[in-house]
Amino acid sequence: MRNYIEEFENKYLASYAMQSSFSRGRVYKENEHPYRTCYQRDRDRIIHSAAFRRLEYKTQVFVNHEGDYYRTRLTHTLEVSQIARTIAASLCLNNDLVEAISLAHDLGHTPFGHSGEEALNELMKDFGGFNHNLQGLRTVDILEQRYVEFPGLNLSWEVREGIIKHSSLYDTGLELEEFGVDKMPTLETQIVDIADEIAYNNHDLDDGLTSGLLDESELEQVGIWKSAMEKIGPGYRGLNPQMRKYQIIRMLINMQVTDLIQETQKNIKQTGIKSADDARNLNKKIVCFSKDMETLRLPLRDFLMQQLYRHYRVVRMSNKAKRFIEELFNVYLASPEQLPQETGLRIKEGEDVRRVICDYIAGMTDRYALDEYKKLFDPYEKV
Repeated sequence: MRNYIEEFENKYLASYAMQSSFSRGRVYKENEHPYRTCYQRDRDRIIHSAAFRRLEYKTQVFVNHEGDYYRTRLTHTLEVSQIARTIAASLCLNNDLVEAISLAHDLGHTPFGHSGEEALNELMKDFGGFNHNLQGLRTVDILEQRYVEFPGLNLSWEVREGIIKHSSLYDTGLELEEFGVDKMPTLETQIVDIADEIAYNNHDLDDGLTSGLLDESELEQVGIWKSAMEKIGPGYRGLNPQMRKYQIIRMLINMQVTDLIQETQKNIKQTGIKSADDARNLNKKIVCFSKDMETLRLPLRDFLMQQLYRHYRVVRMSNKAKRFIEELFNVYLASPEQLPQETGLRIKEGEDVRRVICDYIAGMTDRYALDEYKKLFDPYEKV
């Protein structure tokens, strides 16, 4: 029963954890579920949403048709959730809240990764712009239509805060009045932010090596990679390349997660926080790496930026993706009648045509965007 789960949280979670019984609630009042806490219910609503399913065919780094092996937004999301739950459990924080935020953190992403977001932001620059955190919140608040009683998924305040304030090396959190300007997010949100970075960097290494865009011999000059090799021991050189790569990346993740947990435990002790509100009232995040680990991680991030994200093949894919997005947007804008009936209805009801088109394109998978492009621009393709 839900009340037993809440009693368990109150007894065994840390005092600074965000306990479900203290949630600020939902925008639209609902009766509590008899068997699930509010965060468990949020997690389930996210998993059953159309936006979550579409992550399966949205780009992480490599476009979907490049190969079945490479990460998609969905597999990345699941990897973030696994890492974040491990950290949360070690710190006695709320695993259900961490899982819900993890599963929702990329719902606002466009097709074709960050290049798709850049294209939409440029197209919408005079009309409110585009930010995938804001789009994620818009998705769960408005665009998902599954319930008669209210628009969106009607998620709890803390999960929605985790979506809008999500920040990492590649993401910028937003400050909205509703969620407390200049307030730190919950420790659970901070965990997801770092887990996202850990998953992103280490699994892009995996995909980069598999694709042949990265060379392992060059990685041996990067300090943290070399350190992971040494921890595995001299026997790693006798392993086949696939197994060696897996063992090193596994060690890299373990090194970073271990450092993060230990440093955060120190920060919790030093700050003396006693409640979730104490953590939110601090002037900085306390879920973080040690200075030594941050120093060790920096050359790896630089290596990925130069050797993978700026590789000519990735840049070509990104620029091609921007052209797809721009041309789709402009052809819909010139003739909105080409939009699906339910999408066009929103325009007839008075919504801004550009925002409707933006929502429509942002919700596309890579595959659907490519199919739409063919239908609209290939004279021999059936519409």
